[in-house]
Amino acid sequence: MTDSASHPAPQETTATPAAAAPAATEAQAAKPVARGPLSRSIGSQRSGSKPVRAKPQREFSGESRDPRPVKTTPVPNTREKLAPEDELELAAAMGEQSLDEMLDPTASAIAAEIEPDTKIQGTILSIHGDDVFVDLGGRNQGVVSARQLVKDPEVGDTLQVIVQRYNAEDELYQVSPSLHTATVVEDWSQVSEGMVVEARVTGHNKGGLECQVNQLRGFIPASQIAPYRVENLEQYVGQHLTCVVHEANVERRNLVLSARAIIERQREEAKSQALSELQEGQVREGTVRSVQDFGAFVDIGGVDGLVHVSQLSWQRVNNPADVVSVGQRVKVLIKKIDTASGKIGLSMRDLLDNPWHTLAERKPVTSVIRGKVTRLMDFGAFVEVEPGVEGLVHVSELSVGRVFRVRDVVEVGQEVEAKVLSIDPEAQRMSLSIKAAAMLGAPLEDEKPGEEAPPPTPLTPAQIAAQKNLKGGIAKQSGGEKFGLKW
Repeated sequence: MTDSASHPAPQETTATPAAAAPAATEAQAAKPVARGPLSRSIGSQRSGSKPVRAKPQREFSGESRDPRPVKTTPVPNTREKLAPEDELELAAAMGEQSLDEMLDPTASAIAAEIEPDTKIQGTILSIHGDDVFVDLGGRNQGVVSARQLVKDPEVGDTLQVIVQRYNAEDELYQVSPSLHTATVVEDWSQVSEGMVVEARVTGHNKGGLECQVNQLRGFIPASQIAPYRVENLEQYVGQHLTCVVHEANVERRNLVLSARAIIERQREEAKSQALSELQEGQVREGTVRSVQDFGAFVDIGGVDGLVHVSQLSWQRVNNPADVVSVGQRVKVLIKKIDTASGKIGLSMRDLLDNPWHTLAERKPVTSVIRGKVTRLMDFGAFVEVEPGVEGLVHVSELSVGRVFRVRDVVEVGQEVEAKVLSIDPEAQRMSLSIKAAAMLGAPLEDEKPGEEAPPPTPLTPAQIAAQKNLKGGIAKQSGGEKFGLKW
């Protein structure tokens, strides 16, 4: 009884696994069996050993252990609109082109191709030396020489041009300005002297340019190409020039044209318009066109004005080329306009500080100053006391004694000390005196301040004896009383 109670019957032990087998199979079907290294029987997990439970794997829930907030980037949505600032930036980058044109540049270039002899209103994009780049619309750009333009080009100006040809290497159109309406001629019966025509330059020779006016052959002499002398005629080949018919001989089939007449006519029109807008006292910015010995000519917008050599600077200018150069941009003041002759007087120095206005404060009257002799005249010497200011030392103020020639006392480039006698800022005059400075005992240039003058040289015994034997005075009679004279 005791053994049967403490140990189960054999049939009951064998029946328990058999009865639990279906339940275990259902549990394994409900829960997947882990596969991999953990499912293999290694070491003590082989048959007959106690099974070891594998640690359950934690499923990833997408949450981070880091308590700090995680920054997320929104996913772009093509259906949503861009921000206003992004829309503006995209429109500026694309310009007038569509997205299809940008993705297919070949199709865009073919669609935007411009035929030769086409007139287009363009906008100046940039200027590099003699080349002026013009926006022809879309992705097309043209280049024209600044020498063919009437006035100085500026970025942003509109310009009507004629397309000549396309340069595939530079991806630019060669264009020429078209500022006059030309008459289209087909035969000699429609040609007359003085009419304006459009000529295409086909070649050049020693005397000028060969051209075509529609089907008629013409010639432009070298002197009629431009207002200035042209050295390189080859640069005009292929260009379109607006010309005036100078000579038309039907019998000899001789057609002589002038492009210079058109340029001069345009300049006269621009000059008349500019003169109507200019006024005395205005400040304009211009370009130096030429430099001469007497001054510089400045273009102030279609009309040239002269800056005299005396109006270039407050300092004395010997050569205007030392102050300005051709092509330089300068600011000038319009001093005088002569509408009858069209001459305009300009000044550059009036826009600078006038040193004469404050000269009395820097060089007061009765003060002793130092300067350099710049010019010698018969009536005196001019001394430069500071840049742009010269004073006159009259011949009577050069020395204590009588001076017959100025060069006997001073010379050009010499440093002298003089006393200021008077200053006239309006007349720009300054009077100096070397004699007065010497009488005041002003230190000389080679004399240090505070240095005493050397003692006089003692007289010799012979000089002393000669002074004792001197005769004269007013105490003795002259002997004239013998003859009835009273002296």
